[in-house]
Amino acid sequence: MIADRGIGVNFDEQGAAKVKVWAPEAESVSLRLRGRKADFELRKADLGYWDLLTTQIKPRDIYQFVVDDKELPDPASLSQPEGVHGSSEAVNLNDFEWTDEEWKNPSQQDYIIYELHAGTFTDVGTFDGIASKLDHLIQLGITAIEIMPVAQFPGERNWGYDGVFPYAVQNSYGGAKGLMQLVNDCHQKGLAVILDVVYNHIGPEGNYFNEFGAYFTDKYKTPWGNAINFDDAGCDAVRNYFIENALMWYRDFHIDALRLDAVHAIKDFSPKHILQEMKENTDLLMTQTGKSHYLIVELDLNDHRFINPIVKCGYGMNAQWVDEFHHALRVTAGGETDGYYSDFNGIKDLVKSYRDAYVYDGVYSPHRLKTFGNKVTDNPGDQFIVFSQNHDQVGNRMLGERSSQLFSFEMQKLMAGAVLVSPYLPMLFMGEEWSAQSPFQYFVSHGDPELVEAVRKGRKEEFASFHAKGEAPDPQAEETFDRSKLNWGEMNNVMLDYYKTLIAVRKLLPALSNLNRKNLTVTCNEDQQTLTLMRWHDQHKICCLMNFAKDEQPIDLPPNENWKKTLDSADTKWNGPGAKANYISPQSLIIYTN
Repeated sequence: MIADRGIGVNFDEQGAAKVKVWAPEAESVSLRLRGRKADFELRKADLGYWDLLTTQIKPRDIYQFVVDDKELPDPASLSQPEGVHGSSEAVNLNDFEWTDEEWKNPSQQDYIIYELHAGTFTDVGTFDGIASKLDHLIQLGITAIEIMPVAQFPGERNWGYDGVFPYAVQNSYGGAKGLMQLVNDCHQKGLAVILDVVYNHIGPEGNYFNEFGAYFTDKYKTPWGNAINFDDAGCDAVRNYFIENALMWYRDFHIDALRLDAVHAIKDFSPKHILQEMKENTDLLMTQTGKSHYLIVELDLNDHRFINPIVKCGYGMNAQWVDEFHHALRVTAGGETDGYYSDFNGIKDLVKSYRDAYVYDGVYSPHRLKTFGNKVTDNPGDQFIVFSQNHDQVGNRMLGERSSQLFSFEMQKLMAGAVLVSPYLPMLFMGEEWSAQSPFQYFVSHGDPELVEAVRKGRKEEFASFHAKGEAPDPQAEETFDRSKLNWGEMNNVMLDYYKTLIAVRKLLPALSNLNRKNLTVTCNEDQQTLTLMRWHDQHKICCLMNFAKDEQPIDLPPNENWKKTLDSADTKWNGPGAKANYISPQSLIIYTN
């Protein structure tokens, strides 16, 4: 499992094709090459697998599996040049010429993450398009890009969470070789690459998994249908399928970290959770290659079991997204308070999230109508990723508005500062660094009219709890996708310079760059809507003052320190109102150092 990809069609060093597919109920399985008269019969092996070794299959050959006389694409296909309903293409993962031998994945605490969507980050919507903007990200101060899912999906427009071929890289983005080239380019420029993967469900259109075996179970449900079978009859092969997928991204694509989508929707009551097994296999791969890799999860449970080390009975995930920091920050900034935001009271909850990461850590949640979460007292700061916006929080708004469309220029700067002075890993969403005005809306390009209507209906129902008015943009319409593309010509250079300075200050000051959650105090004045955050490392101290009010407030610095102002978001060079002695300007942030 560790040394080479063990399922699908793969090539050894001599060029022979090794074929392996799981189809436990099949009477016969063969591989059919386009342009060949005779099929290649697979041998029935143990545990429901079928295999073949042949020199007759070559890279770029187009093929299908024939399972009991039914033609099907390969569930572990590496390429779907004709889309999700077409034949598969054989790919040799070993023939790419890597030049990143000297690359070393940065320490996790040094990650400054930039989330992007390959199809909308540039006009061309490809991996080459991303590569053309890497210098911009380097100059910004980013150390890791996070690419939204690239598994083959229906059509050419999708967020990526409807992927149906987890091993195949979306052909319209540039396919497997295009992704390899992008990763190689990133490493040459000093950028780590995080890939968003979906292990909680498979998309509906082009999903042929049930034709092969019990990849799903009806024991559990997810918001997207039946759960993936991680603990029911036949689950061993399914677990192996997804573990091999993770290892492939690390080993064959040189991906530095995986972001696992919505792991709270992974249902597994096995004695060893699939995430723990994935972590153990990742650790084994690292011992063999000498490379380091991280597993990052999106988690909506506030449960430290996911991020605790295996030796402490956890699943061993390296880090997680913290939506609650985002929610508390948005409410504090004057954002809406309906839907799931109704659980958040503003600045007091923001103080709690700075201190405790989770806001709900064993206390009653009115929105959920239950006591929720547990405490993360001993987990270090680099296990938590925070943000003021991301693809979900923007794109799952009915109109896909960014912070730049919802908050003042001054508040945008304050929110960016609130993220970057935290004792956690910061993440930016593409375009926020220059106050991009284009929305990021939900888009698909399904070929099934009934599915399209179901998606439209689902979007309308999703916004009911937010009391949204008006009509949601049509997810299927091409103009919805086009509206969501970044317009690089509208770049606000003032905001960009502010972000560059803010990130540089975070890297420069030891009290900010060292993510020790213990070396922190935070207080607020609810009446004035101000927050004071102090952090320190050895003898280095910083004091961050944040004013979320629309009026200036008196500055009240902690005594007994010779404080020097390092950054003031109200400075006129960032189009602010200018500093005023002894006062902090409305909707602004000041960083002091000793």
